[in-house]
Amino acid sequence: MPAMVEPPFSNPLFSSKISHNLKSLHCSSQAPNFLPIRYNCRTTTACSCSAENVDPAPVLLPHSIVFSQNPNLSSDVSNRTTKDRREVVRLAWEKLVRWSRSWRSKAKTDDVLERTNKVVVLGGGSFGTAMAAHIGNRKSQLEVNMLVRDPQICRSINEKHCNIKYFPEHKLPENVVATTDAKAALLNADFCLHAVPVQFSSSFLEGIADCVDPGLPFISLSKGLELNTLRMMSQIIPRALRNPRQPYIVLSGPSFALELMNNLPTAMVVASKDKKLAKAAQQLLASTNLRISTSSDVTGVEIAGALKNVLAIAAGIVEGMNLGNNSMAALVAQGCSEIRWLATKMGAKSTTITGLSGTGDIMLTCFVNLSRNRTVGVRLGSGENLDDILRSMNQVAEGVSTAGAVIALAQKYSVKMPVLTAVARIIDNELTPQKAVRELVSLPQVIPIFHAVFCLYICYNWGYNPWNLAGSELKIKGESLLVCGLYCSSLLDFWLKKYEYAGFGREYEIIHQRVI
Repeated sequence: MPAMVEPPFSNPLFSSKISHNLKSLHCSSQAPNFLPIRYNCRTTTACSCSAENVDPAPVLLPHSIVFSQNPNLSSDVSNRTTKDRREVVRLAWEKLVRWSRSWRSKAKTDDVLERTNKVVVLGGGSFGTAMAAHIGNRKSQLEVNMLVRDPQICRSINEKHCNIKYFPEHKLPENVVATTDAKAALLNADFCLHAVPVQFSSSFLEGIADCVDPGLPFISLSKGLELNTLRMMSQIIPRALRNPRQPYIVLSGPSFALELMNNLPTAMVVASKDKKLAKAAQQLLASTNLRISTSSDVTGVEIAGALKNVLAIAAGIVEGMNLGNNSMAALVAQGCSEIRWLATKMGAKSTTITGLSGTGDIMLTCFVNLSRNRTVGVRLGSGENLDDILRSMNQVAEGVSTAGAVIALAQKYSVKMPVLTAVARIIDNELTPQKAVRELVSLPQVIPIFHAVFCLYICYNWGYNPWNLAGSELKIKGESLLVCGLYCSSLLDFWLKKYEYAGFGREYEIIHQRVI
């Protein structure tokens, strides 16, 4: 186990040819229990070294005695320790900054932005407008066309340079123009940003399919699942355009349109199965205010972006019912687990769900008042009717329509999702928020599957049989639970495959082959 812990600065990330004096670090971390004290006395001996005056051996006294005799020494040691700690932190930060600058200087830039002449944004909503403004500010010579269906919004963008419906106070760049003509908007476009709500995407894209170039890269900004088909945007766009090879990228992460318009620092993720395409989108969108990471896990990014909207409604309900912070934390933690269970069953990576486009987006949507889905939940928890809430909103809360699709997916993949299922039933008006809370609180308390499987394995291998079962029956139960655990716990799977812990890996291989 100690071999897995790296000492300070041994990581290549912080390595440098410049050697630093870290003796002070070791002194401060390994202070002696006793301090040497020399008295002002000298002695003469009769041995061969009597020609010189020699100091006697130092007398070792405990810290407490030394400090009590000399209070200033305690202060000096404390000041030296603080100074050493600050020096270590300063050196670590300087190494990190040097590494960052070196990485940026060596990174190859393909100048995607320089080669891009035209970008089209499909949809005139808040997030589509914010991204159009962001790209327009990246390059003044770049033509940014917004394809909108509302003539009033189209006129306000072209005449007043603002989206009068969503951002009347924010001025758009001069190179951002709007049109209702799909053919004119898509002509000679280098990139297309899709910002149409998921439930309307299929019909919209089918209507403009003849105007879309087969090689035009689509960057999807829409989050959600199609209600009737359970499709994600990566499946909707190629199908609606009748082109299975349509280049596709998904953009997701914790981002409110208002903060993008205000040029506040934001971090997002672009995901594509084509690594070069993801890099191109990164170079197009990344700026001093917008940090873009790349991923190949399209399913994970899309599922996390869709399901977090449903969880945000649940978080809003807790807030609207004034159930407190403890309840909020418990509910969101449970919801995160449910999202991870379903996503990994669908082929997503668990690291994606715990990363920026997963946990990061969940935290923003569940805890901040700017979230549309959270607002719906707050009003539901306060006792308002869903139809009245939706009629009063000028934006789409994707979580309302996604909830039903999520539960259908959970049934398809045999995943239990109590929190998200409760939200779907509340939206369908089959359950009140109060009753849903009572049902969730009264759910049976079970031990984690990892502990259950591991304990059963230990009992099975060591001959301990607390269930008084026959050997063959215990073996069957053990293998059944083992198989269940292997497919429910990615951590257990990692341990078994990587370390063959206590010989568990060999049995894993046998049972895994049997299941497959």
